[in-house]
Amino acid sequence: MQLTATAPTLEGQAPPAAATKIVLAGKLFDPYTLELLDNQAITICNDSGMILDVAPFPENGGNFASFDGEVIDLRHLTVLPGFVDTHVHFFLHPYAETSWEEQVTKESIVERTIRATVHAKRTLMAGFTAVRDLGTEGAGDADIALRKCLSSPGALIPGPRYFCATRAIAPTGTYGPKSSLYLNKEGIDGVTGVDAADGTQECIKAVRRQIGAGADWIKIYADYTVRSRASEVSRRVGAASMATFDYDELRAMICTAHAYGVKVAAHATNRSTIIPLMSLRVDSIEHAYDMTTPDTTAVEMFGEYVGHKTKYVPTLAAYYTMTQGKGDLWDRAASSFKAALELDLDNISCGGDTGVFAHGANALELSLMVRLGANWKKVLRWATLGGWECVRSRMWEGEAGKTRLAQVGDLKEDPRIVGDNEVPFGAVRRGFIADLIATPGNFAADFESAVSAESIQFVMKGGRIYKRDGLPLV
Repeated sequence: MQLTATAPTLEGQAPPAAATKIVLAGKLFDPYTLELLDNQAITICNDSGMILDVAPFPENGGNFASFDGEVIDLRHLTVLPGFVDTHVHFFLHPYAETSWEEQVTKESIVERTIRATVHAKRTLMAGFTAVRDLGTEGAGDADIALRKCLSSPGALIPGPRYFCATRAIAPTGTYGPKSSLYLNKEGIDGVTGVDAADGTQECIKAVRRQIGAGADWIKIYADYTVRSRASEVSRRVGAASMATFDYDELRAMICTAHAYGVKVAAHATNRSTIIPLMSLRVDSIEHAYDMTTPDTTAVEMFGEYVGHKTKYVPTLAAYYTMTQGKGDLWDRAASSFKAALELDLDNISCGGDTGVFAHGANALELSLMVRLGANWKKVLRWATLGGWECVRSRMWEGEAGKTRLAQVGDLKEDPRIVGDNEVPFGAVRRGFIADLIATPGNFAADFESAVSAESIQFVMKGGRIYKRDGLPLV
């Protein structure tokens, strides 16, 4: 009731000049038009962190001497919306350091949470101002508490906007950790990597339970290496990814989540799993690396993806890291992505499965996309506006969402009213939140250097500066 009462005093009112700051961008990337705009002045409200105006200024720098607020001079840099990593695991660190099973079964929840706070800061300093965490991998609902610590007002630690999926859901016997002594028991010492559910009623309960716990997203393992224990005697069988849930179970989970206004991400590698998921209007497909058969090409397979709104999150960086860019697994992941490019698929977002490799190195996903032939301007769009389009709530979708988006310029999406994760981001326009980064790099000449963490000289989230002149301010 307090929010409703105070809303009229906040909406649509441009504060006086003293309550604003201006960022001068030498170049500004617009993900809507894919253009680099010269000499743009971005006016930001100090209280709300919202962008009030974006306008060109003369090459001589203009006259800002009479401006009462702070002027942040980034005329030597290219400014763009903060990056969005749509597939991270803050509660994991690189498997090259410690195996997944040892992290899940031997590191305490306290240690894993402290690591997550370090990962959050590294991610923000690398220019990623929003992430979607697709599962705590044995850390229960700790991501919900972490989200509270990262969110304003009263954020306790620096980090990106944080969208959570809590425990993820898989059928009994599918996911690890798996005991070598008690073969029919889920988990080890009470630690399970997912929320196990079987049958439509259990699946519905699991979705409701996770939404009740505070999840922004539901994550489903729609296929997996279910028969991994057979690897000792049949390697091909043990390594085969196969469907986990049946169609009715998938439908029950997706429909239940959507009824509550929550989106669903599906871990799915095989075309035979992916096609039914798209018919059920799942919101994102993670991985999708196995899109070929002996009789059909990946292009032919991906053809069925065209026209769907389901986001494709290829997680190339995880496969590249695990294989050093060699072998069958990497070849399949790369071929699938190239097929998507050949079809000019644009409903792509950048999520590296970060945690498999180092947090802070999130831009590896963007670099691999360009290496495999993607237009760098499109990759920047997928990593900014495309990221927001992926992670945003269902309240931004459909006809109601279109109407809401059309009214963003009226300054109605104030974070003090709608909350940190409900604001529009991923573009630098009036009414969007001021999540900005800047680099001196030349995207066309050396894309990988331009997007690397070392090149990110400036980071702003919600109008607050976290990194300036290449140095953290927190």
